[in-house]
Amino acid sequence: MAEKLKIIPLGGLDEIGKNMTVYEYGGEIIVVDCGMAFPEDGMYGIDSVIPDVTYLVKNRARIRGLFITHGHEDHIGAIPHVLKQVNLPIYCTRFTAGLINLKLEEHDLVRSTKVITVEAGQSIRAGKFMVEFLHVNHSIADSVAFAIHMKMGTVIHTGDFKIDPTPIDGEVIDLARLGELGKEGVLCLCADSTNVERPGYTMSERMVGATFARQFQGCEERIIVTTFASNVHRIQQVLDAAAACGRKVAVTGRSMENIMRVSTELGYMKVPRNTLTDLNRLKALPPDKQVIVTTGSQGEEMSALYRMAFSTHKQVELGPGDKVIISASAIPGNEVTVGRVINELFRKGVKVVYNKADMLHVSGHACQEELKIIHALTKPRFFVPLHGEQRMLQIHCALAQEMGMDRSHVALSENGTPIEITHKTIKLGTPVPSGEIYVDGSGVGDVGAVVMRDRKRLAEDGMVVVVLPIASRDGALLTPPEIITRGFIYVKESGDLMHELQSVALEAAEAAVRRRPRDDGELRGAVKAAVGSYLYKNTRRSPMVLPVVTRL
Repeated sequence: MAEKLKIIPLGGLDEIGKNMTVYEYGGEIIVVDCGMAFPEDGMYGIDSVIPDVTYLVKNRARIRGLFITHGHEDHIGAIPHVLKQVNLPIYCTRFTAGLINLKLEEHDLVRSTKVITVEAGQSIRAGKFMVEFLHVNHSIADSVAFAIHMKMGTVIHTGDFKIDPTPIDGEVIDLARLGELGKEGVLCLCADSTNVERPGYTMSERMVGATFARQFQGCEERIIVTTFASNVHRIQQVLDAAAACGRKVAVTGRSMENIMRVSTELGYMKVPRNTLTDLNRLKALPPDKQVIVTTGSQGEEMSALYRMAFSTHKQVELGPGDKVIISASAIPGNEVTVGRVINELFRKGVKVVYNKADMLHVSGHACQEELKIIHALTKPRFFVPLHGEQRMLQIHCALAQEMGMDRSHVALSENGTPIEITHKTIKLGTPVPSGEIYVDGSGVGDVGAVVMRDRKRLAEDGMVVVVLPIASRDGALLTPPEIITRGFIYVKESGDLMHELQSVALEAAEAAVRRRPRDDGELRGAVKAAVGSYLYKNTRRSPMVLPVVTRL
C-alpha cells in the first residue's frame, strides 16, 4: 500500500484567522498553529472564535506536538482553550514562547503545559516527523516556517511571511535553506495567501521608521502612537525616533505593557537609555518632549486609544496640541470602529496621521513576486494554498500554475476536508468534524447556533414578554395578560397596539385553558403563536415572544 500523508486544515481556509493545520502520517499527528478569529458582524456578545478540535480530542493519543510559527493571535489565540481539552507539548521560538506563557498564566495552565523553545535552524523529532525551524520575516519577531521531514518526503509550511531585505533585527528570511530544500526535493508547499492579490513586493519595515523620523522631527505637539502591540520592531522604531528627538516615551494599554516587558526581558527590544518613563512622570514634561505608545489601532472599545478619544482614560486627555499617529491598517471588518475613533479624535481638535495619509504601515505578508520566489526556490511537487479567503486561495492556485505547476497537483480545500498526498497523487478526502466554536466571556462552546439566532432576533426586532397569571385551582386567568417590551417599540406611544396585543393574548390563553386547563406548555405555545402572528401582520416585525405562566 502506498504511503500517505494527510493535511487537515481545521481553520484558516475561506477566512482570515483561526489558523490550524493538522499533519497526519504513519498513524501519528502533529499540529501547526492554534489561532483565533475576531467575531463577525452579527455575532452578538462573542469575544472570539476558535476552531472545533473534536478530531484532535478523539485522536489525542496519536498527537506528538503542537508547533507554532509565530505569536500573533490568529496563530496562538486558541491555545488555552484547546489545552483544556487535549494536553500536548508546544514547540516554538523564544519570543513566541514568552507570549504563549502570558496566556498560560492567565488561564492557570503553566504547570500543566510543556513549552519547548527552539531556535531557527534547529530541528525537533516528533514521532515520525522531523520538524525543521526556518527563519522568516513577518510583522512580529522570531517568526518561522517549518520544513516537515518524513520518510515519504518534505513539506514546507511557510506560516505568515514576507521577504524583507532590510529587516529591523538584521535577520533576513532563510532563502538559502529554502533553495537547498528545493534541490533536495519538496513533496508539498503549504503557503500563506493573505497578500496574493497584491502585485510586486511588500515594502520593508524600515520604511515606517523613516516616516516616524519625519513625523517626529520638528514636531511641537505631544505625540501618541498606536500600533499592533505584537509588532516589536515597529515599537523599537518609535523608541529610536523618540530618542533621536530627545523625547521620553511612556506606554499605556495592558497588552502593550505585557509585550514591552516580555520583549525587553528576552532581548528582542533594546530601549535607548533614559527614554522610557512612567506615564505620570511624562505628563510633567513639555508636549514636545512626550511620546505615548498605546493600544487601540483597531478601534477596540476597551483599548487605551478608544478611551482617550472618548474622554474615559484616567490619565490622558486629548485635544488641540496632540498628534495621534495610527501605524496600522484596519483588519477587514474593523474599518467602521477605526473610523469612529479617528472621527472622534478630529472632533477633539487632534491632528491625526493615519495610513491613508503617509507611509505609516507596511504589511507582514508576501505579495505576488515574493510568493513566486518561494515557489521557484522550493520547486514543490504539490501545492496547497493556506491562510486566506476563497478568492485569495483561487488566485494563489492560478499563480502556482503561472510558475509551471500542473493544476492537478494543486489542492483547494476547505476547513475540515483532508488533503491526501501520495508520491504520485493529491486529492481531497472525507471531511472530519470542524467549524467554529464561540468564546463568550469564560464560556467556550456553550453558545451555539440557537443562542446566536436568538441574539440576532433580539438585536434586530427586540422582545415581547406576555405575563399570564393563572389560578392553580381551575386554570382561569386571574387578570388580563401583562405586556412588557424591550427593544421593540416605545409602549407609551403605542397604546392602541398594546391594547390589541393584550386582547389577542387573552383570547389565545382562554382558548388554550378551555382545551387543556393544566397544560402550561400548550398555553405558552398558543399565546406565542397568536401574538407572533399578530405582530408580524401589523408591524412586519418578528420580535422574540416569551410567554411567562405564573400559577397562583
